Amino acid sequence: MSESARFNMIEAQVRTNAVTDPHVLAALGAVARERFVPTARKALAYADVPVEIAPGRFLLDPRSFAKLLQLARVTAEDRVLDVGCGTGYSAAVLARMAQRVVALEQDADLVRIASELLAGAEGRIELTQGALIEGFKSAAPYNVIFVNGAIEHAPETLLSQRAEGGRLVAAMRENGQSRATLFLKGHGGIGRRPDFDADVPMLTGFKKAMGFVF
Repeated sequence: MSESARFNMIEAQVRTNAVTDPHVLAALGAVARERFVPTARKALAYADVPVEIAPGRFLLDPRSFAKLLQLARVTAEDRVLDVGCGTGYSAAVLARMAQRVVALEQDADLVRIASELLAGAEGRIELTQGALIEGFKSAAPYNVIFVNGAIEHAPETLLSQRAEGGRLVAAMRENGQSRATLFLKGHGGIGRRPDFDADVPMLTGFKKAMGFVF
């Protein structure tokens, strides 16, 4: 059942949205998404919607997740920081594409669940707990930083943890609209390129601070 559901997800939600990278498609096809979804929501594991995995925390919908992966251009030599890994699904997929993944999560319950679900992936995935917006400096620099959700400001702490040529991908929310954005570090500067519309939930800790209102 899960294999046919994964096949249908890839054919109906991923390929039809211009995701053609064979490495992305293979990784998505190899990881059982339903394992990373709470029992009460397993029926939604392959639906084209974000799935709540904890209060205020979501597994990205397949289309947005796949397109962000393709935008990041992950290679087999890359070191990846997976920000907001939740129950570990994104880390499991990324580990099939990259050399090594540092999976960062701040919610203790989610860290415990991810630890159980990612057992056996030691050596490819390092799971760590900490504030998402702070990244994980001790393992930096990273070739790719993958942010699992929408953000309202450029995360300078995360951007500083990229290697030369490093990419950060996230959905930038501005004026109520979210667009997947690629932040590229190269030649001493930072490039920012909006890509596709990505209506994904906000990620904890990345909301702009409200200014004073008079």
